[in-house]
Amino acid sequence: MKSSKVRRGIIASLAAIASAGMLALGAGGAHAANTANIDPSKTGSLTIHKYEKPATPTNLPNDGTALTPAQTAALTPMAGVTFTVQKVNNIDLTTNAGWTAAAALTPAQAAAQAATPGSTTTTDASGTASLGNLPLGLYLVTETGYPAGVTPSAPFLVTLPMTDPAGGNGWLYDVNVYPKNAVTTATKTVNDASAIKLGDAVTWTITSDIPNVNPIDGYRIVDKLDPKLSYTSSTVALSNNAALVLNTDYTVAFDTATNTLTVDFTATGRAVLAANPTAKVLVTVNSTVSTVGEIANTALVYPNAASFTITPGQPNGPVVTPPVITKWGDIVLHKKDSQSSAALAGALFSVYTSRADALAGTNAISVGGVSSWTTDASGNLVISGLRYSNWANGATVTSGQPGYQSYWLVETKAPSGYELLAQPVETTVTSNDPSVVTVTINNVPHNAGFQLPLTGGVGTWALTAGGILVLAGAGLFMVTGRRKRNEAK
Repeated sequence: MKSSKVRRGIIASLAAIASAGMLALGAGGAHAANTANIDPSKTGSLTIHKYEKPATPTNLPNDGTALTPAQTAALTPMAGVTFTVQKVNNIDLTTNAGWTAAAALTPAQAAAQAATPGSTTTTDASGTASLGNLPLGLYLVTETGYPAGVTPSAPFLVTLPMTDPAGGNGWLYDVNVYPKNAVTTATKTVNDASAIKLGDAVTWTITSDIPNVNPIDGYRIVDKLDPKLSYTSSTVALSNNAALVLNTDYTVAFDTATNTLTVDFTATGRAVLAANPTAKVLVTVNSTVSTVGEIANTALVYPNAASFTITPGQPNGPVVTPPVITKWGDIVLHKKDSQSSAALAGALFSVYTSRADALAGTNAISVGGVSSWTTDASGNLVISGLRYSNWANGATVTSGQPGYQSYWLVETKAPSGYELLAQPVETTVTSNDPSVVTVTINNVPHNAGFQLPLTGGVGTWALTAGGILVLAGAGLFMVTGRRKRNEAK
């Protein structure tokens, strides 16, 4: 309930008591016990009904009476909101002078003469909190505890009793009030589906509600980036495209020491926000990933000035967005002999994002200026700094879904004495542990291990010598045969 509405209730009560006084004067002392007079022997009660502030006014009665369940069915109750109720000293509502003095006070003025520490009450699951047996008088009601992301209702004054709206000729000692809270929610998303390697752009978007209050006394968004991220730029906009001007409506500051971006709305910018309460604030943060790992990130949205000094996660403080993650890891390849399983050093590989590129040898991935990797003495190589195959835009993806990324390995140089791979090998990135082998590739010895005849070699010489001996033997047989035939003649 806004304080102006409560003050109208007070003024109405003043009018009622003045009218009652005139009636008493006109009718004489016979009506001294009329119900139009406040009964000083009574006590009062205050029941607070707490709801989220709706996007549009409800136009429901706001006169101290209790609303029906049907009237509040569309409202969202708020549990866990604490109110401090303080009686304002030196205000006697059993006198006309007391009502006149009460009507002249603002909540801030009343706070200076309010009794301390006051009484506290907290709303339950239905959004209801009550205080009973309260002495008659003027009370200052202040919202002193509320969930993070909530913009509290302003402190307000309420009189016990209040003129009963049913006829306007009596007093309502049990008063119901319906202050509303503006609730701000926020989310953070990541767009990394088109990013493949370290250094590629990864974009984060913070989307937050505008508190449905006017004026808005403060609005700030803070994004502390993970150390594995490097900030490049940012933009600020409203979802309905209402104009916002940098350094007029908002300021942007980036602290390199803490890797933190801060967006602060100026008084001019907050007026733009208040004029567009159903729009969303969109802060886009552009970054690159510099180190492998599973990188979680959150943002903070401070919906009012009071929240600026509250530790995140505490009541009354800023909204903390749920964490969103981008994941980066390695291909760990092990190269071995297909028969002996011996580790093979000296094999050279490149990696591609598609089979077509791998077959054509185009658009090889380059990470940090390196586009080929060689197996070491243990037969291993590590291609580090690639986005996970099965994780994109902050969620799990499977083969065939947008964002899923396979990688194709091409052997560009085989170990000495071994054949190159005949075709690309498909693999995935699902880990950032460089000790976990991602893919094992066998190499077949040259000519599949079969020995080729060598010109001038031992094998050829042996064949040649054997052939000569065979030919010589055949010639000798032919000569001997001729001699025997000649002798027989």
